[in-house]
Amino acid sequence: MNCVNHDEECMNAQQRLQYLLCQFVEVISSSFAAAPVTLFLDDLQWADLASIAAVNQLLFTLGPSSSQKTRFFFLGCYREGEIDKRNPIWGLLCDGDLFNIRCTNIKLDCMDERTLNTMISETLCLSPRLTRALSSIIFHKTKGNPLFVSRLMNSLNKDGLLRPSLTRRRWEWDKGKILCQKLPDDVADFLTHSIEKLSEAVKTTLCTLSCLGASADNALIKALERAVQKNLVNNLDIAVSEGLLDKTDNQYLFSHDRIQEAAYNMIDFLDRCRSHFSYGMALVPLADGEDGESILLTAANQLNLAGPEAVQDKSQNVIVANINLRAGKKAMRMSDFRAAYSYFDKGISFL
Repeated sequence: MNCVNHDEECMNAQQRLQYLLCQFVEVISSSFAAAPVTLFLDDLQWADLASIAAVNQLLFTLGPSSSQKTRFFFLGCYREGEIDKRNPIWGLLCDGDLFNIRCTNIKLDCMDERTLNTMISETLCLSPRLTRALSSIIFHKTKGNPLFVSRLMNSLNKDGLLRPSLTRRRWEWDKGKILCQKLPDDVADFLTHSIEKLSEAVKTTLCTLSCLGASADNALIKALERAVQKNLVNNLDIAVSEGLLDKTDNQYLFSHDRIQEAAYNMIDFLDRCRSHFSYGMALVPLADGEDGESILLTAANQLNLAGPEAVQDKSQNVIVANINLRAGKKAMRMSDFRAAYSYFDKGISFL
């Protein structure tokens, strides 16, 4: 009987996937010699080992050491304060010199007052001289944080403090009232304050969406809406009109990851566990339906985020373990063996 080395199988499958990805990018790059193939990844601080390994392979294969005439440009963004030597991205940052890859590290600071005035001037289609007073107020309230600035300007517009004048044919503002506005000093507190001003139904729906992640497909939202018997879509559309969400043809997504974090942090820890478990169990019966394949992983993730402590009926332990077993098998078919191991391990913890 041959002894099967599962670790070697997993590694070989990942290497085959990386090879195919490199071949795909190489073909595109060689077909369009005038411009490089560009890969942009945001929020790299949350990237997993498999993703970083794939990027590393792309840089090594298509970098300066490549014998092919390929041009590949990688652009990644991450939060500086959330990266340490244990994070997968740390190795990516350190391996550039080893691969003889030219690497440029650009630190994006908050805007200074002059830059902010230029942005506001162009946004309002007014000369910098006319917007300097408004820019000064906004700068001292936001410290030049781009997200804070955009959210504050939207808020001022909705409150009627920054408005278009038909008679003057330009934007105008109420300097005194803007100065008197009491605003949180931190962008996260400001976003939380913005969410709290919404109706209870819209606020609850935003918190529900935050439990699902940074985005959710329309099919998933409608499936969950039927399962929990709550009106989610209409409330999400209101959040879209408030600028907190973006809506595409197939999904709702938070306009910024900080908005999702603010909504998620508004839920107490125990309520989060109960919510995750409730949503997961509501999706379990739908995992066998027409869209079952996509719902299966979402249901498993929700149940795992809740943890075994959220189980109230012991009979549910077997259900959750079975969902994780199915999710693990699906992950293996997708060659995502780390995720598969995680699903199997989580499933065992419920037994």
